[in-house]
Amino acid sequence: MKTTGLIQKFRGERRLLMISAGGLVLLLGAAGVAWHHTGAPTAPTADVVRGEFVDFVEIRGDIKAVHSVQLVAPPIGGDLQIVKLVPTGTIVKKGDIVAQFDTSNFDRSLEQKQSELKSAQADIEHMRAEARLSQEQQATDVLQARFDVDRARLDVSKQEILSKIDGAETRLKLTDSEQKLKEMHQKSDSTKKSGAADVERKKQKQEKSRFDVERARNQVEVLTVRAPADGMVTIMPNFRVRNWATGTVAPDFKEGDRAWSGALIAELPDLSAVRASARVEETDRGRLKAGQDAMVRIDAIADKEFKARVAEISPLAKVDYSVWPFTKNFSIEVEILEPDSRIRPGMSASGRIAVERVAGSILAPVESVFEKNGGLVAYVLTGSKFEERTVRVARRGRTQLLISSGLKPGDKVALKDPTETGGSAR
Repeated sequence: MKTTGLIQKFRGERRLLMISAGGLVLLLGAAGVAWHHTGAPTAPTADVVRGEFVDFVEIRGDIKAVHSVQLVAPPIGGDLQIVKLVPTGTIVKKGDIVAQFDTSNFDRSLEQKQSELKSAQADIEHMRAEARLSQEQQATDVLQARFDVDRARLDVSKQEILSKIDGAETRLKLTDSEQKLKEMHQKSDSTKKSGAADVERKKQKQEKSRFDVERARNQVEVLTVRAPADGMVTIMPNFRVRNWATGTVAPDFKEGDRAWSGALIAELPDLSAVRASARVEETDRGRLKAGQDAMVRIDAIADKEFKARVAEISPLAKVDYSVWPFTKNFSIEVEILEPDSRIRPGMSASGRIAVERVAGSILAPVESVFEKNGGLVAYVLTGSKFEERTVRVARRGRTQLLISSGLKPGDKVALKDPTETGGSAR
């Protein structure tokens, strides 16, 4: 009985050992599986899809209104100092002051011209007064001469009772009186004409002084720039103070700046039609044409992307003075088709212009195709490993590739070369 008990005890311990060994094997297997999964490729992947291939040209520029009223510095010689200027974004009514230039020099000139005009007017009044006095004196002289003539005639009528000598003297006196009366009339007429001519010369001087006053007054008035219509003010850059050596952006005009005659100071844009204005390189110019669809994103309006359309492209390259060193490129205008009250001229914007579309295409990210041994390959995730495949690319866009062979929709492709990121490939 004692021997039988020992045998049963031995068999129980062996069964327990076998169960423990089996559990250990299972644990080792699970650890192996876990290790195998842990060693799987870690390269990021993306799906190959079927869809419309769209190639874009990207642009970067500023928002501007299609139509706007420009406000310029007055066409007056010399630099003009701005003493008052409303800031960008100010809503103004027709007639409101937008910019005020220093008028001190012109005010002094106006005062001088007004003084000259008053002096000319005083000269005319003085000359007229002298002419009246002279004419009155001459009228008196004419009356006296006429009286002398009449008296001489009376004396001549008495010659029948006078001696021949006295009669001859009275006739001579009559002749002298008549001659003197004639001279008085001629002198009076001459004085009148001379006085009228002098007054006319003074009037011409007065008119010139009046013209100078009006011109000086207009100069003072135009130094106050008023809004010709209702709108929102956009202050323009002052290119005179830009640092061309460093290529920094020209600052907007501000109070205290000096502006040259005709300088564009501000605009009142019509916000019913706005565009994104940009410049494109020669390599992109040939792919662009008016009417192409675009999407525009405005930096200050981050929650919305606006539908747009290419409106204009310059036919000739122009020097771009906004960058240093200067380059030649093409200007482009992209019209924003969706109105939004938040849009303001001068805002920075970026856009994507669709230059090519191919429907029903097999699409893969640009990052998923690599150059290997003079060809193009992609790494397709198969199970837990990446499989290297040779691919052909029919079209290359900025973000997508149109695949003609080697990949199919649903494939998962690596976005980084798995042979360099720790994944396996075969």
